[in-house]
Amino acid sequence: MFLLDGKSLSKKIKSTLSKKVEEILSIDHRPPHLVAILVGNNPASQTYVSAKEKACDEIGFKSSIIRLDKNISQEDLINKISEINLNNDIDGLIVQLPLPKHIDEYSIISAISVDKDVDGFHPMNLGKMVIGESCFLPATPYGIITLIEEYGIETNGKNCLVIGRSNIVGRPISILMSRNSKFANATVTLAHSRTKNIEKLTEGADIIIVALGKPNFINKEMVKKGVVIIDVGINRIESNKTKSGWRLVGDVDFESVKQKCSFITPVPGGVGPMTIVSLLKNTMLSYERKNNLNI
Repeated sequence: MFLLDGKSLSKKIKSTLSKKVEEILSIDHRPPHLVAILVGNNPASQTYVSAKEKACDEIGFKSSIIRLDKNISQEDLINKISEINLNNDIDGLIVQLPLPKHIDEYSIISAISVDKDVDGFHPMNLGKMVIGESCFLPATPYGIITLIEEYGIETNGKNCLVIGRSNIVGRPISILMSRNSKFANATVTLAHSRTKNIEKLTEGADIIIVALGKPNFINKEMVKKGVVIIDVGINRIESNKTKSGWRLVGDVDFESVKQKCSFITPVPGGVGPMTIVSLLKNTMLSYERKNNLNI
């Protein structure tokens, strides 16, 4: 069993980005600027946004958080996005999801400038991804692909099972894994919560990417020897062994499955750090495009 250490790899990538920022500053350019809009007081969203802000600070990016009341109207939120779209000193914009129920997420995502959509959720970026054009890739799938590439995982012709069909993870990664490229070319099956007899699919899979949101869903009886498992799930469960009274687990029962795996991501410390660093990579790409730089 080999651990896919996203925490360690993300530090390596951040070091590279930090050096790029130093080069940018040396030619009297401003640093890349990422803005996050946070609507309401969702604790998980606040944690995620703070983590992104910290990551920006670590590598020398400028970061701004715009906190808006949970009762803001959809029109006012779109107006704020339009204001940021027109600001040439901002390179990346993310609107932290989920949004309050009275706001349509698709309308908000579509309102973000495609050139500042560093989360990679805009319909135009997703469309370009489907046809293999250059675009901002969705951050979590981008992080998964980077892990696969950096650890040299063989994917060519392998049976890859993606569990979960969200537009944020499941659907994009199923497309990326089927591309005609070195670290793809897999035969991809997309399963979800309504899939019947899912054990038959997991037992035959060479690679399993699971983003279902069900704690410890995958166990050792469901997988074959040598399987590669990438666990996107982040679930809080009660625990009497921690001060907080809870602990984080993935969608995979790590302790029971790890001995059967050739590669596996831990939770936490696997895909999570790679998601944030992919957001930073997209922001740098936006900055370089805008300033005609290739650092």
